[in-house]
Amino acid sequence: MTINEVPERKSIPDKDKWNLEAIYPTFEAWRNAYDQTTAGIEELGKYSGKLGEGSATLLEFIRKEEAVSLELGKLYVYANMKSHEDLRESKPMELASLAESLMVKYSAATAFFEPEILALPHEYINDCIKNEHELTRYEFFFRKLLREREHILSHELEELLARAGEMKAVPENAFTLLTDADMPFPNIQDESGNPAELTEERWYRFSRSKDRRVRHDAFTGIYGTYAKYQHAISALYSGSVKGDIFYSRARKYKDSLDMALFSENVPEDVYSNVVGTAREYSPKLMHKLVALRKNALSLEDFHFYDLNAPISHEPERRIDFPEAVEIAVKALAPLGDEYISDFKRGISERWIDIYENKGKRKGAYSWGTYGTSPYVLLNYDGTLHDVFTLVHEMGHSLHSYYSRNNQPQVYADYTILLAEVASTTNEALLLEYLLNDSQDTESRKWLLSYYYDMVRATFFRQAMFADFERETHKHAESGGVLTPEYLNDLWRKLNAHCYGPDMTIDDELCAEWARIPHFYSAFYVYKYVTGFTAANAFSSAILNHEEGAVDRYLNFLKSGGSDYSLNILRRAGVDLTEAGPFERTMRTFGERLNEGFKVWGIEA
Repeated sequence: MTINEVPERKSIPDKDKWNLEAIYPTFEAWRNAYDQTTAGIEELGKYSGKLGEGSATLLEFIRKEEAVSLELGKLYVYANMKSHEDLRESKPMELASLAESLMVKYSAATAFFEPEILALPHEYINDCIKNEHELTRYEFFFRKLLREREHILSHELEELLARAGEMKAVPENAFTLLTDADMPFPNIQDESGNPAELTEERWYRFSRSKDRRVRHDAFTGIYGTYAKYQHAISALYSGSVKGDIFYSRARKYKDSLDMALFSENVPEDVYSNVVGTAREYSPKLMHKLVALRKNALSLEDFHFYDLNAPISHEPERRIDFPEAVEIAVKALAPLGDEYISDFKRGISERWIDIYENKGKRKGAYSWGTYGTSPYVLLNYDGTLHDVFTLVHEMGHSLHSYYSRNNQPQVYADYTILLAEVASTTNEALLLEYLLNDSQDTESRKWLLSYYYDMVRATFFRQAMFADFERETHKHAESGGVLTPEYLNDLWRKLNAHCYGPDMTIDDELCAEWARIPHFYSAFYVYKYVTGFTAANAFSSAILNHEEGAVDRYLNFLKSGGSDYSLNILRRAGVDLTEAGPFERTMRTFGERLNEGFKVWGIEA
């Protein structure tokens, strides 16, 4: 019997590998650039205390800093991507370690910049921009930086807050060590009755088992364990929340949510739209999805561990990579000739490392930096899910490609708030194409199920997380204590509202809040919801052939970070401060839910 083994990297044709040699042709070339960049970083540190000497000095520093950061970015991404080709190879790992150390040196050498700029009079910066024409492109950069001034304290207090930063990191670090290293999970029996070790990584697979007993045992094993540690974890989470409150008050923000939204200039209306939409539409739509799943699985009772159970089968037909590219091109055709031409450019210029090989990093990502092509790591295996991964990662890459080719270096990177918009837009276009092209009921079921899972996980679940964070911070800010009883009760209420009367809320589920690492980076998760919402708005407008929709979308991709994220989206036709985009997403979800009841033959 021949085993289909994972190949060694050397046996994969070059045409199926990414072209990192376009960045540095050899390790020696990388090392030469490394030595030159090291010297450049040392030169930057000499400008400390001199930025107030005039516009010429300020411009000189910025030019040198951009040259250094440009090469540093290339050094870093090359070394890390090279190491991901085969994690068994020591040389690329050595380069990645050197690049990491160089990043630290760069951060230390340039740490003076922001405090020194913020200490200068606003009028001085304005005069510099007027006196040096080349500084005009940095006007938004300085305006954004100077906006922070009202929340910057004296030098002595800033130093004190910086020292307190290590204490602020303790709850998250302790949570990570406890849950990743010290917390033991019980073994369970797999579908064949064999002992199986239960881990967080394996939960994903077990939760999708067709065997309900396996799903139940995995759920009680994981969630029951967190419930046992809820007192310790509630103390850690409380410490993290108290840290947020301490910094928000020290820096004179209205509250901790205001502090989190300030840097990207996001009004609280956007956060309220996220939470409010989920609260309003859960009874109308999520309860309906639970009913559909319960009926499709022929269950008398429904539990959280049934949410991931497959209600359809992924098509077994293998899709070779060239065919995947053809499908992607057809699906993304509504974006126009320019986009398709650049998508094909990415394929022909070898942006993508396509196939799995021994030692290669798992998963998928899009990376690169200013001055390089975007790059995509895949582990393509010929499934329809892999086709979705291809268009998702190329969505990121083309967003980066357009941003870097249409913006100066200072604005070439888009914000985290915008990061998932392009990738999710591509997935929406692919889904619509495949639904229109599907020839059989089973394929349609899988596509609809894929969409339902995406909406549930990316919109409603993340919105529920955002709701939880806002409530816990409000409770603590008003003097309340974040006890396990309070947190469990809040989590029970949020889940009951989200999933409805058809889902039994097990006691173990009430401690799920203790499992979520995102809660130690407060008020971050709402960005998943806004990204999904913006992508739905763009894809709907494009598919409905709304006048100017494609041009507005391409201009969005080309905007990088040249303005505040909400302004960039607003110019492209999506205003997240209004309810419209969120309601549009819910209409699409509702329409596809109604279709699901028909496809599964269930009475709505």
